[in-house]
Amino acid sequence: MYVAPPAPKGVIVIYPHTSNWDFIVGMLYKLGIGLPVRWMGKDTLFRWPLGPLFRRLGGIAVNRRAHTGFVETMLAEFAREDWMWLVIAPEGTRSRTDHWKSGFYRIAVAGRLPLGLAYLDWGTRTVGVDTYIELSGDADADFGRIRAYYEGKRGRRPAQASDIRLRA
Repeated sequence: MYVAPPAPKGVIVIYPHTSNWDFIVGMLYKLGIGLPVRWMGKDTLFRWPLGPLFRRLGGIAVNRRAHTGFVETMLAEFAREDWMWLVIAPEGTRSRTDHWKSGFYRIAVAGRLPLGLAYLDWGTRTVGVDTYIELSGDADADFGRIRAYYEGKRGRRPAQASDIRLRA
């Protein structure tokens, strides 16, 4: 399912991310609906020979081993662009974690950007982005809404789906 973004700028989270196939399915979905989103991936994906292709497909390399001011860099990029939607897998990995990374949330709140909720539901074999929410800055309340949306959505490897919450 697809609902067009409500504004020219925003952040989209995609959950659950439990398999390498998620990237391929997500990229086919992006190309199929014609949504020119940017997306983040670990910097090691952007090495030769696939790096140039991934950048052309909207990829932004992220060094996950160091704190580099990525949130501030992305906010500056949003300020420069007339139209920009950034897709982030907030789990930050295909492996199970007990929390989501906070970058997407900090970018959306600081930039006053809407948050799109996208899914790859292997249980129903559906993909979509159909809901956009405004974040309040109250993480507990916002994450309650996010958790409710993703209730019942199943990753390719369900046991690897991360808890929908920020680190304590």
